[in-house]
Amino acid sequence: MDLVSRVAPQPKVLPARNLSLHAVAALIADGDGFRTRPVDGFDADLEGIPEDRHRGFTRKAGGREPWYPRGTLIRSGRQITVVSVEDLAAIAADLDLAAIDPALIGANLVVEGVAHASFLPTGTRLFFESGASLVVEGQNAPCRNSGRALADAHPGRPDLELGFVKAGDRRRGLLATVERAGRIAPGPVKARLPEQWLYDV
Repeated sequence: MDLVSRVAPQPKVLPARNLSLHAVAALIADGDGFRTRPVDGFDADLEGIPEDRHRGFTRKAGGREPWYPRGTLIRSGRQITVVSVEDLAAIAADLDLAAIDPALIGANLVVEGVAHASFLPTGTRLFFESGASLVVEGQNAPCRNSGRALADAHPGRPDLELGFVKAGDRRRGLLATVERAGRIAPGPVKARLPEQWLYDV
């Protein structure tokens, strides 16, 4: 067998492309806990949103980073949480809720106009009218804290605490960091998806 016949097939590569979406709400977590409140917009800098609890270049590793000892200082990667109207509607339907208030689950930005927004790949850039831009770091895994907030907001529905974890899997939204400072507010957003490939060889 020669070398050529032993080489695995080239992984399929999807080209970079652009999408248009719309930001419909901006929120900030500047109080106790992780819940957010609506604002007209925010002036993001390279550390994130001023006064927001997730602001900063670094954070401490937790249960989602089992490869580091808990409390290890690591790059943040989660300055801003992005959710979509479409994904929240799908979660709400699975939980038999009329709607999910994004503030209850700590969202900073709500967008609409793209299917399965939680699957926008790592490296996607979101460009705003001000010139500000965000880089998608990955999906945001649903947690019991968000589920508990939903349960507290819907008396008689203790099932929502764990139900949200299941229904929100891969629909909970995205984690992003600021790449270029500027105003982030409701309005048009351009998404630039990078080249994508699945390494399965």
